[in-house]
Formats: sequence, C-alpha cells, structure tokens
Amino acid sequence: MASDEVDLGESGVVVRDYLKHTGAVVIVAMNDDGLVYLVRQYRHPVGAECWEPPAGLLDMPGESPVAAARRELAEEADLIAATWHTLVDYYPSGGGTSEAVRIFLAQGISEVPEDQRHQREAEERDMIGAWVSLDDAVAAVLDGRIHASSAVAGLLAADRARRSGFASLRSADAPWVRPGATRLVR
Repeated sequence: MASDEVDLGESGVVVRDYLKHTGAVVIVAMNDDGLVYLVRQYRHPVGAECWEPPAGLLDMPGESPVAAARRELAEEADLIAATWHTLVDYYPSGGGTSEAVRIFLAQGISEVPEDQRHQREAEERDMIGAWVSLDDAVAAVLDGRIHASSAVAGLLAADRARRSGFASLRSADAPWVRPGATRLVR
C-alpha cells in the first residue's frame, strides 16, 4: 500500500491510499478459426472461478511486456503465437491501484511441444482452458456470464478489431504510459 498527499490546488491537499502494482499483461489468443482461448481460474477476492484470457504480472526485471505475454501464454495455455499486436491498454481500478494492463492479440497459434511445457503449480495447477468462439465469448460478457475485467476489455477489443479487419491493432511494442514509469514503456 502507498499513501500520498495530493495537492489539488484551490481544493486543498488530500491523502490518497492505493495499492502499488507492477502492471500486467493479458493475452487474447485467437486461432485461425476465430476461436479465443480462455482459462478458468479461481479469484479469491471475488470468491469465484472466472473465465478470462491467459495473463500475468510484469514482475521479472528487464522483461518486456510482449516477452512477458509470450511467457504467460506458454505457461498458462501451452500455446505459442507467431504474431503479436497490442489490442488495448487500461487501468482496472484507477481509484485504488496503480495497476496498468496491456492486452495483446496473439495469432498464428501453435502448441508448445509436450516435452517443453511448463509444470503448473499453486493457482495455475487446476486451471481449465477452452477454445470459445469470439462471438460466444462477447455474448457471455454482455449477458453477465463473464465478469473478469481482462476478459471484458480484451474480448470487446478483439471483437472491435475483427470488425475493422484488424486495422485498429497497434504494434506489440507500441508506446505505453504506465503509472510510476519515468518514460513510455516499450
């Protein structure tokens, strides 16, 4: 937790408490048939298993966001992607945490060879994955069956990108303004 005094000018000085966060990456993996890969993972703060895209923290020093996304996709989904683009960047809870999230679209999907797969443990051990049509996933977001913010933002952004013929995609290393960073992160 962090606690900062914030000078609001004429409105005075206020104290803001918030959670400092390293940031995260999310991967919307889409295969050639337009299916997206989602994992079901228990999320203790909300007391529920959530369907969401593979994701992970930016907690390895010197690792670029796209490298972290490649690693997380392999670890959580046993998948490799040949093509990477930025879908969207967002702050999940700008009033309570400094977390910034970058969501990537991963395409040109293949499987990690069996003998090179990550051995999952702890919360990842019992994750279940499934390929779902993007249309069905978007419908699940809109009718309240999918709640995870990474899924909501990522699936809606992927749908928008698909509808534009993927013209709205940015490069995987597009500039990214992250709280606490002294420069744009690439």
